Amino acid sequence: MQTQVLNLSGEMVEEIALPAVFETYYRPDLIKRAVVASQCNRIQPYGPNKYSGMKTSARSWGSGRAVSKTPRITNGSRAARVPHVRGGRRAHPPKVETDYSEKVNRKERRLAINSAIAATADSDMVTKRGHKFSAKLPLVASDELNGLLRTKDVIEFLKAVNVYDDVIRAKNGRTIRAGIGKLRGRKYKTRKSILIVADVADGNISKAARNLSGVDIATVDSLNAEILAPGTHAGRLTVWTKSAIVRLEGRV
Repeated sequence: MQTQVLNLSGEMVEEIALPAVFETYYRPDLIKRAVVASQCNRIQPYGPNKYSGMKTSARSWGSGRAVSKTPRITNGSRAARVPHVRGGRRAHPPKVETDYSEKVNRKERRLAINSAIAATADSDMVTKRGHKFSAKLPLVASDELNGLLRTKDVIEFLKAVNVYDDVIRAKNGRTIRAGIGKLRGRKYKTRKSILIVADVADGNISKAARNLSGVDIATVDSLNAEILAPGTHAGRLTVWTKSAIVRLEGRV
């Protein structure tokens, strides 16, 4: 299967053959397993102090006072220490030794990534995921994209290939997070937008595009199921460089 290579002005400069990985059949079950495993393996163990809720002067009054034998703080009547009273310790708190990790077989993980890569070339899946664009997929740019120095130049390129509307969608979709997470350094939630896959990790594009809402930059070697299918939903709008497409050769 052939695809067009576009320059920074959105004009076709040549046609190249797509690697066989773009013919991988869709496996949503494996994609979900790989993404969930990636998220689980990032969980940081946490738990309270071993003696939390136990450092108290609470003692039982014993029998003969017409009250329960629940431990109560000294010089008072408030219950403490036991888990079944207000202000008592937790019965089964989270434990640091809990293992949250998930394992995925090597071949299944590779198939999940390949399936997610193939989904980036399916216009119906990309549209169903909510992306806004009017370009022919897969979208392959010339290697000039790696050399862009300014965000302004990246925006002009995205406009030229008719995918900049998706960046605006992500920018307007920024919302305040529900719950106490907003007090813990993650107040806002931003939609995922375009993924730019380059051949080198230290290219200028990684700095020029990082300030655009929802835009991620990755290399072929760093691709994983989570960045290709955020939230376990495959079909992310992706811009490939020509060198990145060449690096995909033999990946089956």
